Amino acid sequence: MTIQQLKVLLEICKGKTLLETAEKMGLTQPTVSFHLRKLEEILGLELVRKTSRKLRPTEAALELLPYIRRIVFLGGELEEHAAQLHKRGGERLKIGASYTPATYLLPACFSAFQEEYPSIQLQLTVKKAGTIMAMLRNYELDAAVVSLPNSPEPGLSIQPLLEDELRLVVAPGHRLSGRREIEAEDLQGERLLLHEPGSTSRTLTEEWMNQTEIIFNQSMELGAIETMKEAVKCSLGIAVLPERSVIKEVAAGELIQFRLPNYRNRRYISLVCRADEQLPHNARLFSEFITNHFGDQKPRRNEKASS
Repeated sequence: MTIQQLKVLLEICKGKTLLETAEKMGLTQPTVSFHLRKLEEILGLELVRKTSRKLRPTEAALELLPYIRRIVFLGGELEEHAAQLHKRGGERLKIGASYTPATYLLPACFSAFQEEYPSIQLQLTVKKAGTIMAMLRNYELDAAVVSLPNSPEPGLSIQPLLEDELRLVVAPGHRLSGRREIEAEDLQGERLLLHEPGSTSRTLTEEWMNQTEIIFNQSMELGAIETMKEAVKCSLGIAVLPERSVIKEVAAGELIQFRLPNYRNRRYISLVCRADEQLPHNARLFSEFITNHFGDQKPRRNEKASS
């Protein structure tokens, strides 16, 4: 069995045709077919079936897919590390991040990291936390920095870096903007702006709403934090946003933030890696760096921040 044979099957499992697989891997179609037949002989399993003009992976191939991904990933890591030992340079580090850390924390961290390790090429993928963790499990990423509740995730090692509490955000002219603090009953009948479904902030906001039994007048879904902030400024409603996403606007007096009534924070920005596995060289450097980079920062506990 060879890595090349496994790579061929991996491409077929992604829905690629023989021609597409051959072109991507720089092979001929007969060579691709030969690799598939040889792998079936070695494993003693039927791995692909031809339907119309396409090859489809069998159930056996799909069951083996997690192992194939891991072997191909480790093979790539072996080749990359061997190249690093031969000549340091052209190193790559694939980091995934959810929107809050990617926008408000990682740019400065990446800048400092690149100063210390200029030869490492950073590649950042930004998606919802759940998508990023799925990519990490599938060996598409080396490590991740995401906003998560403080709960375990199977197969992943989670190290909280920073607390990032959710805050209630209103416009300066809002009827509640002059309060020192907000009670749950003060929010009855308000219009609430919501994150997109599946985001950590949306999940924790819905948990808080269910616990406090607040009845909002209506809600509006907005997919991006920056859009939500602008909507609040325009008095389209109030919002629940990560504290670190509104620091500049609160300091400038453009938004007013409050602690959420009857809320205990469960939201942290965390470093996530695959569990029970030795980190690749570059991922280990990044893990140590980011842990030290944010090590001295403490959660802020001000009840209300305004200009």
